[in-house]
Amino acid sequence: METILPKEISWQSFNGRVLQEASDPSVPIIERVRFLGIYSSNQDEFFKVRVADLKRRLIISKEKGDYNEVSKLLKKIQNTASEYQKILNKIFQDLFEELESYNIYLKDEKELNEAQVKWVKKYFKHHVLKHINPIIINDNIDLVSFLKDQYTYLMIRMTGTSNEHLALIEIPSDVVPRIIRMPSDDDKITLIFLDNVIRIGLDTIFKGLFDYKDIEAYSIKMNRDADYDLTSAVDKGVLESMSDSIKQRLNAKPVRFAYDRNMPKQLVAFLAGKLKMSEEDSLMPGNRYHNFKDLLSFPSIGGENFENPSLPLVQSSQFDTAITPFEAIAKKDVLLYYPYYSFDYFTEFLRHASYDPKVKSIKINIYRVANNSLVIDSLIDAANNGKSVTVVVELKARFDEANNIKWASRLTDAGVKVLFGLPTLKIHSKLCLIIRKENDKIVRYAHIGTGNFNEKTAKIYTDFSLFTTHEEITKEVDSVFDFIEYPYTRPNYKNLLVSPINARNRIYAMIDREIENSSTGFPAYIYLKVNNLVDNGLIERLYKASQCGVKIRCIIRGMCSLKAGIPNLSENIYITSIVDRFLEHPRLMVFCNNNDPDLYITSADWMTRNLDHRIEVGAPILDQDLKERIINIFRIQASDNQKARIIDAEQTNEYVQVTEGEPLVRSQIAISQYLFDLEKNILESIQNKEGSTKKEQNKEKKESKTQSKDITKKKVKTKV
Repeated sequence: METILPKEISWQSFNGRVLQEASDPSVPIIERVRFLGIYSSNQDEFFKVRVADLKRRLIISKEKGDYNEVSKLLKKIQNTASEYQKILNKIFQDLFEELESYNIYLKDEKELNEAQVKWVKKYFKHHVLKHINPIIINDNIDLVSFLKDQYTYLMIRMTGTSNEHLALIEIPSDVVPRIIRMPSDDDKITLIFLDNVIRIGLDTIFKGLFDYKDIEAYSIKMNRDADYDLTSAVDKGVLESMSDSIKQRLNAKPVRFAYDRNMPKQLVAFLAGKLKMSEEDSLMPGNRYHNFKDLLSFPSIGGENFENPSLPLVQSSQFDTAITPFEAIAKKDVLLYYPYYSFDYFTEFLRHASYDPKVKSIKINIYRVANNSLVIDSLIDAANNGKSVTVVVELKARFDEANNIKWASRLTDAGVKVLFGLPTLKIHSKLCLIIRKENDKIVRYAHIGTGNFNEKTAKIYTDFSLFTTHEEITKEVDSVFDFIEYPYTRPNYKNLLVSPINARNRIYAMIDREIENSSTGFPAYIYLKVNNLVDNGLIERLYKASQCGVKIRCIIRGMCSLKAGIPNLSENIYITSIVDRFLEHPRLMVFCNNNDPDLYITSADWMTRNLDHRIEVGAPILDQDLKERIINIFRIQASDNQKARIIDAEQTNEYVQVTEGEPLVRSQIAISQYLFDLEKNILESIQNKEGSTKKEQNKEKKESKTQSKDITKKKVKTKV
């Protein structure tokens, strides 16, 4: 029996869970439409990265002799993708039929009345036509070079005369909304796809230029291989070399071609030939609409129950009751859990540092940031205020390379010291270090997190952020920045888990300790929460721990190659996955350690790339209150019986069942309430301490006054 599930199969199972949310009637209907957009966006990335990698392996496997195995896996992936596409189309149809019961209609170009057609033609002329630049297809055109990745095109076929004409029109959804709301005189809401607006305007585009009687339009989309050759040319700077590498992606090999299933077969064959796609490539028939990722921005329409109600932000009592963020952190470690807390606490931390006269330097590493980043603004302000600012920019952050090149240039122009990390190691850690001089003493304030410094994603991703002044930990954070700048050094980390230096061996050692404790009769368990668990070495270690009686509870959002619940292999391993309104993103490890738990938050998933080929940092949670808080959050998630699916060996995505008498737990909502109650208690404790302090101070003042009066009386008597 194979004990390791291919990660690609597991990934498809994860995206199947996203489709489950789109079909779940308990989810507000507009959110369900947007989940179709999430699924589509995920699927694009899957083909561009995972499937493209498999196809490269297929070429190599012809030489190695395992061609059949890779080919079989690729075929299974394509079949599953086709089945999911059918499910997607059915859900899409059902959702818009349901929307019609609320007087919300999505119409195609043939369903419009005369007044609506007139409005669409006017809209096309004034808002769309200027963005239409057809490409006329002939025998010499190179479609591989022309077609853009992930864009939707209309394949135009003009017939009815002696000559047939073919053209391609890019749907300009980057500058015009993909879904357009038409005006209405009644209470109906009528929507139309931009695709169909263009269909109505086809004669405006082509009449008078081409001789035809009939004109047809079929939707198509292509995905390219997202990998590229990053060459560090000696005579090129890092930014220029990286820019050239991104351009290579624009002409990379197609890996998927999706088309309207009503397109004539000879036209499909013609396009496949032009795109140089073989029978091993993914040719996927679909409906007349592609790029459902645009449904992510589906308009907020209908009643208040059509979308998730916003959750009120939890207030950090520690930050809110302190004069500055530094005062709060100096008193006690602070833990934030986004998006329940606002990311503003971190941006305020940086903003204060940018002009605080005691701050001498700021160091931070950037992987992905928001388009209008307050983080970048504060770093530039700090440099303008004379602070020493060092920013490590990861130029190889997939799909964010162009943005990071832009940020690197802007920071460099502002006088910030910009480092580009290491050619062979992506820098994926989430570190920020601020050094202040307080009473002639150097004090370090460190941030160690599980998510990016990104205001946008911090509103929808769950992530931990730890703020600490712990001397040993902050020194080690400083040492990580030194290692990035001077990689020939080999620092020793006693507290931090740093990939690729010590993380793998330290995790192995902690698993082995649980195995030993279980074997000798001591309590032993492991709690694990990561996005992906696909590293063979760690999986084998967990299998061994399970066989030795260690209870292992995992929450894995995405890929999971471990097969849980198999007798004599993994019967002590239980795994669930939570897909809900927020994207579960933190990485967390808890090792029982004979009931004195070791707990780490980290930027690293349990993947080979994260442990051996990236710089990742995990931090121990030493504060007992914070340790208890994180364990309680994990236990709430482990008890979820509303949005949790069981991840078993078959990857069937069965929901966790509610047993009779068991309370219903939707963990993301329950955690919000837990943190509200917790912060209320913390605030009361702080206020009580302040009240006690004031009482003590008043008492001391009274005693001081009494003593002063007594001394005065004695002096008077002495004089007499």
